[in-house]
Amino acid sequence: MRPLVKNRLIAAAAMVLAGWSAAALGAQEPEGARAASNVRSAQYPRVLPDRRVVFRLRAPEAIKVQLDLDGRHDMVKDTSGTWSYTTDPLGPGFHYYSLIIDGLAVADPASESFYGMGRMASGLEVPYDTDAFAVRDVPHGELRMRRYYSAVTGSWRRFFLYTPPGYDHNPQLRYPVLYILHGGGEDERGWATQGLTDVIMDNLIATGQARPMLVAMLDGNAVAPGFGADFLEKFQAELLQVVIPFVERNYRVLPDPQARALAGLSMGGLQTLHVGLGNPDSFAYLGVFSSGYILPRQAELAEQAYARIAAHPGELNSRLKTFFFTMGGPDDIAYQNCQAMLKRLDELGVRYEYVETPGGHTWPVWRESLLRFAPRLFR
Repeated sequence: MRPLVKNRLIAAAAMVLAGWSAAALGAQEPEGARAASNVRSAQYPRVLPDRRVVFRLRAPEAIKVQLDLDGRHDMVKDTSGTWSYTTDPLGPGFHYYSLIIDGLAVADPASESFYGMGRMASGLEVPYDTDAFAVRDVPHGELRMRRYYSAVTGSWRRFFLYTPPGYDHNPQLRYPVLYILHGGGEDERGWATQGLTDVIMDNLIATGQARPMLVAMLDGNAVAPGFGADFLEKFQAELLQVVIPFVERNYRVLPDPQARALAGLSMGGLQTLHVGLGNPDSFAYLGVFSSGYILPRQAELAEQAYARIAAHPGELNSRLKTFFFTMGGPDDIAYQNCQAMLKRLDELGVRYEYVETPGGHTWPVWRESLLRFAPRLFR
């Protein structure tokens, strides 16, 4: 074989293996647009104009392949060994999904992977109609990763920290801090990646909707989640005795409860309730996203919290500037628990704000929760 022909064949094969688009090889471009969450130039999943999504996987030796996204869906195999499935229209934002190949749930090799559901799973980004969650031409802050040693867990741990635009150029300024917590089966990467915290904060600060602040994204897994008193107490010690002192020693922040906010989604919302209600002199702002005491499992913990509130009537209202609840509508798995809690807070005369964003127990809801919560802080 002549060297030129051989080189062209090798180059063509390399393009296919690297996932080059059909258009790059001279074929017709597939319908729709590749998802922004795809790896490099992988062409599938593809998002159609009506927000249906086409998934494809080449696995000629597989016997059964399913897509696990809002339930399990059988994919169809063609004569080339490629499996396909097209969803119904999906809501905008981030969605976890997996491929189930002959009974084994795996991440899609064509999509970015994220730690969620207690393992690495694929993530699908469906476009928004708004630019609130898009990277825009505005001043940008930084997302930093910081390691620290925890005497509570006896181990090295880490958190992610958002610093606002200009943080390194204004050495005289000190900032308030939002400490924000992920859900069960996730870790400190949740708000830093799935949550788009830096993008949301950049856009809010640029338009004057939020005050410049630091946002510390913590690992709430101080111990294996059990959602009991021991689990919550361990996290409380980690936050109050280790993380907050570390942040206040190492960054230019205001060491004042009036300059501290605590928020979390799902499991992180339970942690927010436990720490925030148990230490009303530590935070002036609390945000509880898609959460509430798990009944009847946490009935005793809930009653203890309500008893503390009742023993000091009016204290919570005088100390908290914002007590903010969000929920993903009746489809949210925490909806009933949250409603039961809000009823008790009403009976105790506790002031709070409540907002519903349709979408269930999902990251599109929690991104929206941060978008609504951050402008309420430190005013």
